[in-house]
Amino acid sequence: MYKKLPFRTVIKIMNFWPPYLGAGVKVKLLDPKTLKIRVEMPLKIFNKNYIGVHFGGSLYSMVDPFYMLILMNKIGRDFIVWDKSASIKFVRPGKGRVWAEFNIDDQTVSEIENKARELKKFEPEFQIEIRDENNQIVAIVDKKLWVSLKKEKSHEQ
Repeated sequence: MYKKLPFRTVIKIMNFWPPYLGAGVKVKLLDPKTLKIRVEMPLKIFNKNYIGVHFGGSLYSMVDPFYMLILMNKIGRDFIVWDKSASIKFVRPGKGRVWAEFNIDDQTVSEIENKARELKKFEPEFQIEIRDENNQIVAIVDKKLWVSLKKEKSHEQ
């Protein structure tokens, strides 16, 4: 049977995940109680594009898994959580260090649980702002998750 790693351990491991290691992405757990996360990425040779600013793929990958991971760890065990879709809008060139933060408050988690129970599946949406060192928005990522109740396993076989 699958045993989930502690969230703090998952976050530490993410710092050694090859795409993050190569791009210089650092993942920090800001608050173990709320599971608030901050990611940062400096501008390096491995994440620059042809014109010398942050490569869009690195900007997106920097923020990709975190709402799913947070929700998986906060929502009840009766639920399945998947990434469903995402889009990114580039606002200005990313120069220097960029960052983003993630948090899902308990009220939002309860609302997602209730809607998934009521509708059998629910697709919550989150918006992520990637900012630079001057707190200017570099890109906006819209993420859609898919949340469903797990099917009950039959005891009769």
